[in-house]
Amino acid sequence: MASKILGVYFFGGCMGNFIVTTIRKPNAATEIFANKISARLGVKFVEREDFAFDTLKKVHGAENILLVKKNSLSIVTADGELFFHPNTAHLRIKNLRVGEGDRLIDALKISEGSKVLDCTLGLGSDAIVESFIAGDSGKVVALEINPLIAEVVRYGLKNFSDDSLHILEAMRRVEVINVDCGEFLKTCAENSFDVVYFDPMFRHPVKKSSGINPIRPLADNRPLTKEIIREACRVAKFRVVMKEHNRSNEFERLGFKILDGGKYSSVAFGVIDIA
Repeated sequence: MASKILGVYFFGGCMGNFIVTTIRKPNAATEIFANKISARLGVKFVEREDFAFDTLKKVHGAENILLVKKNSLSIVTADGELFFHPNTAHLRIKNLRVGEGDRLIDALKISEGSKVLDCTLGLGSDAIVESFIAGDSGKVVALEINPLIAEVVRYGLKNFSDDSLHILEAMRRVEVINVDCGEFLKTCAENSFDVVYFDPMFRHPVKKSSGINPIRPLADNRPLTKEIIREACRVAKFRVVMKEHNRSNEFERLGFKILDGGKYSSVAFGVIDIA
């Protein structure tokens, strides 16, 4: 389970530390908000003044920075700035609304009213699409072990402005919890979710992507364990789903059956149907 002491977080066998700061010349509301976030996370708030990010990192011994802007949050990492955006969820929901399919939704087999446990929130695109399908009568709980990612995506889901009401409603319904998925699963009752979904960092990345590079230093690179999958099968009422590279040995190692589909995609979905 991830733990955090004074801005230091531990997970996946790695350690990272961070500080909270603001944009240059923040207004009073932004500074107040930044102080509240730092207090809630138990991390150090540093006044930005006119310092460059590299200078702040060096002076305060920080690897990453949680940057508070006027209406958003972002994370400054060694590989770039990470911020929330619905990304591909826009196009996927648009396709679903006109009757086209979505490989994740086909794999999950969810519908209006479904209860989904998404064990790997990441930047939240999958959770948004799941929430769109589950609707008002359903439920999507998304877990994220990294407190920085959880904070930025949670805030984005609740505050991002979009002209598409159905996307906004889907985002607002997602419940984000900063926790290790293995520990959370142990607390869940049997059959408490219809499906449990995993999208771990691939054992062998498909390719370098400028869009995902900023998240790499923050990602939990541990492989899923058989114990976690057993717990997921206990918690899921109908199905456990995992996304991985289509040539990954993880499917066989963890007992997943690979679904057909995605002829031109290097990504595959594996399922375990609950008897």
